[in-house]
Amino acid sequence: MPRTLLSMALAAVVSSSALAAQSSPQQAGLAQIRENDLRADIGFLASDALQGRLSLQPGDDAAVQWIASEFAKAGLKPAATDAQGQRSFLQAVPLIEYRPDTKNTGLSLNRQGKTVSWKSPDVSGSFPSDVDVKAPVVFAGYGITAPELGYDDYANLDVKGKVVVVFDHEPQEKDPHSIFNGTGNTRYATSYVKVLNAQEHGAVAVLLAPEPSHNHPSAQEVRTRIGHQAEHADNPIPAQALADNPLKIPSMIISGDVSSQLFATSGNTPAALQNAIDKDLSNHSLTLPDTSVALRLRNLSHREATTWNVVGLIEGSDPKLAPETIIISGHHDHDGMSGEKIWHGADDNASGTVGVVTLARAFAANPVKPKRSILFAVFAAEERGLLGAYYMAAHPLRPLDTTRAMINFDMIGRDEKPSPQTDGLIDVPADTSNRLNLIGAAYSPDYQRTVAKENQQVGLVLDDRFDHEYALNVFFRSDQFPFVLHNVPAFWWFTGFHPDYHHPSDTAEKIDYPKMAKILKLAYLSTWQFANEASPPKFVQNPQGRKAD
Repeated sequence: MPRTLLSMALAAVVSSSALAAQSSPQQAGLAQIRENDLRADIGFLASDALQGRLSLQPGDDAAVQWIASEFAKAGLKPAATDAQGQRSFLQAVPLIEYRPDTKNTGLSLNRQGKTVSWKSPDVSGSFPSDVDVKAPVVFAGYGITAPELGYDDYANLDVKGKVVVVFDHEPQEKDPHSIFNGTGNTRYATSYVKVLNAQEHGAVAVLLAPEPSHNHPSAQEVRTRIGHQAEHADNPIPAQALADNPLKIPSMIISGDVSSQLFATSGNTPAALQNAIDKDLSNHSLTLPDTSVALRLRNLSHREATTWNVVGLIEGSDPKLAPETIIISGHHDHDGMSGEKIWHGADDNASGTVGVVTLARAFAANPVKPKRSILFAVFAAEERGLLGAYYMAAHPLRPLDTTRAMINFDMIGRDEKPSPQTDGLIDVPADTSNRLNLIGAAYSPDYQRTVAKENQQVGLVLDDRFDHEYALNVFFRSDQFPFVLHNVPAFWWFTGFHPDYHHPSDTAEKIDYPKMAKILKLAYLSTWQFANEASPPKFVQNPQGRKAD
């Protein structure tokens, strides 16, 4: 036998022996993690019958009912309350579904009696209601207020009643020593946080401009790389938003050319301003002289509807620790159908949904329960903007300040492979057949250490590459992120991108079921530790890059 194969075989034997030697309180649950069950469950969720599980469509409603039924059969307690005040496995998530009218959505610059107008692809944006905004423009750097870092783009800047233009991402993101988590993303990098911050300062709209010097795709390029929007061109997926959306002001993504024209009267170029900020993190925000814009956003349709987070609870066995919570989560929706094409979503995210259900069965079957309680949550409308997760984070079923850890499964069933999503942006290891990406360690090294320790019994290769890159926006692309915003130690468990990502070809027969079973066993053992250890993971509010040499 070749040496590589021999070492792999020995590792598998050692891993299996270690798991078999588990003490009886854990062994009964481990025995519930079976490849045949994973195959059957994913086969159902990713079948043609569920029509791609598009949010607010019958296929996704069927997935919701299946998850609730499995929680009930396993013996979990309903964790939500319905409209009649009865306990329920379903947490209602009220949504607004709308179809943006791109032909009647645009931006106009008014200067010296002349008007210049742009539409897609130079500008793009959507909002649940029709909006007209006309106001002067100010530049607010990267749109970040981080008092713990001594950084504030809004210092001494009056933006009340004005449109704010901000750069994408964060300053110094190519610098491994940056106070903004080195070359990784922090919570401040996402447009959600930037728009919310502008709103809190009194702005009436936000224009998101690409940094002139950047090594990541623009928002327009991201859509092209993934490709699924083009395949849905004849029947675009409708947009969705929370009915009680915390973002009350609109935003637009603008191109570099549009950004340059906005700065034409300022005596500065976007590149010069970026260089000045990145040099020493000094404030270079300013009013753009004689610059007023008009935003127009229109929709072709608008309706209110409800989807559901599916939630079940296993109560902790220790009266003192049972009020504390560990969350195990995934999302049940995908991208639906277009004509005869079905976006099956086997990896994204039937794998994560089945992972949550499998662990619910495992912990329920265990005669001994962990000390802390475990909340199993399968979120709605992740593909439409993490909507179910944002809703639960805003309307928690159990206090977030005593939520000690969160394991979020999103795509845990494949081997990572180079794809248009990653080409030229991040290196993919040659062999990912035993590899698991853990995303979130910058905010909780304690969590990472616990998982690494339990992995000694399982033998996966744990990878933290996505915590140290800024090109793919991975950190804020799944349902753990809304909970990170609330200081919960939350990780995304992820086996990586592949060419079938967000394509109809993401089908059940391509899932690596033995690997998925190993991942779930590691999650099971890690959850036991999170739920029992005397000192649960701490949250680090201010992750910084490595110290300068």
